[in-house]
Amino acid sequence: MRKLLVVAVVALLVAACGGGATTAPTASSDGGGTPAVSGTIRVLIHQNPPLVTFMEEFNAKFEADNPGVTVDMSVVKADELTTSVQTRLTANDVDVVVPTLTGFSGQVQPYMENVLAPAWQQLIDAGLLLDITDQAFVKNYDPVAIKDAVTYQDKVYGAPAGRVVYSGIYYNKDLLAANNVALPTTWGELEAACTTLKAANVPCMTAGGKDGWPVFVGAYGLAGANFPDQAGLVEGLWTGSTKWSDSSMTGLFEKYQVYNGEMMEDGSSGIAGDAAPGRFASGAVAMFPGGSWYAAAIEGAEPAFEWGYVPFPGSDTAADNKYMFGKYDMVFSVAAKGPNKDGGLAWLAAFSDPANYQAFVDAVQFIPTQPDATLNAKIGTEIAPYLENFKIGFEQYWVAPKGAGTFAGGPILNNMFKPFGTFDDAAAAATLALSDLDAGLQAL
Repeated sequence: MRKLLVVAVVALLVAACGGGATTAPTASSDGGGTPAVSGTIRVLIHQNPPLVTFMEEFNAKFEADNPGVTVDMSVVKADELTTSVQTRLTANDVDVVVPTLTGFSGQVQPYMENVLAPAWQQLIDAGLLLDITDQAFVKNYDPVAIKDAVTYQDKVYGAPAGRVVYSGIYYNKDLLAANNVALPTTWGELEAACTTLKAANVPCMTAGGKDGWPVFVGAYGLAGANFPDQAGLVEGLWTGSTKWSDSSMTGLFEKYQVYNGEMMEDGSSGIAGDAAPGRFASGAVAMFPGGSWYAAAIEGAEPAFEWGYVPFPGSDTAADNKYMFGKYDMVFSVAAKGPNKDGGLAWLAAFSDPANYQAFVDAVQFIPTQPDATLNAKIGTEIAPYLENFKIGFEQYWVAPKGAGTFAGGPILNNMFKPFGTFDDAAAAATLALSDLDAGLQAL
């Protein structure tokens, strides 16, 4: 109901104000092309301890550098962010917001029909986010990141704070060496490695199955290795050139079944998401599929633990296992109708300064979106060799047609299989996925 109400409010705003984007005003010069700053700047972010700590320090420094300026920062829970942003923007009482935690994902493509536009797009269409295309600080960011993460209809509406990788496997270097297991580079080698480890009473993999989502996140790399063109896969499913019942798809579902039922340790369906990194770090299990954000928790649990991170070897062809899939994370945008638009622009320009941005990366451990910034943490070293092969993941492109069933698509399909789901037959699971997608497509 809340989502329907928000959508309705945004729709009314579009009708009332004519919709469309709002462009940043010509900036008064302060030597850097950003507006002069004064008064109170209202900033809205989500709860994330490293982020909040950094922002408190950054805001204090910004105030010190701009005498007479006050930064009024509000922090809300992540699952309340979308509603809070829309409410504050419509009330015109906020200057800087985080409109999305996944970049500008879910953009409606020309081949899609009967779909709901993502919340960030509704905000832009309602004229609530400022067009910052011509702001000088935009050039501090990688042009590819700008295009992929914050551009809509050839206009820029935010600063991309960073990227995360979620398709890799953490591995225990000592356990693999002790059991004479070479680091797998293909699906067949991964199966063989798990067989060897299990024979030595060493669990192969773990996941925070109790929370649900860590299981399908762990399989993002498995899906990506088999279908590296993730955007093409989404288009194929929509247009019918690819179907969940195709032999290549049922082959993927068979791997899902093995991943869930044979590679995961017994009892992983009862492990909480925030407990899984510690279990891996304890040395009790050889591998842990998951996102780059787990690295800090692993290091925090066992600082001396020797681990590595590599792309999930989900394909039988080693060359297909070189990609890291992930997403752009949070975006900072300026409110088009906020009470201190110039202040919001100045705040975002300061955040985008390379020195401040590097401090942000150091604190939050995002993969940088500024070309001269470096992720100095261990996970940055592990990921660095693969960043040239970074790809946006399937679920960032996927938009289901209205009326589609639960298993129409997206990242949840491996959760169909036991012990995290109810299926133990790949063909039956593929048939259901096809039926659920067709339910939406046939209604177009």
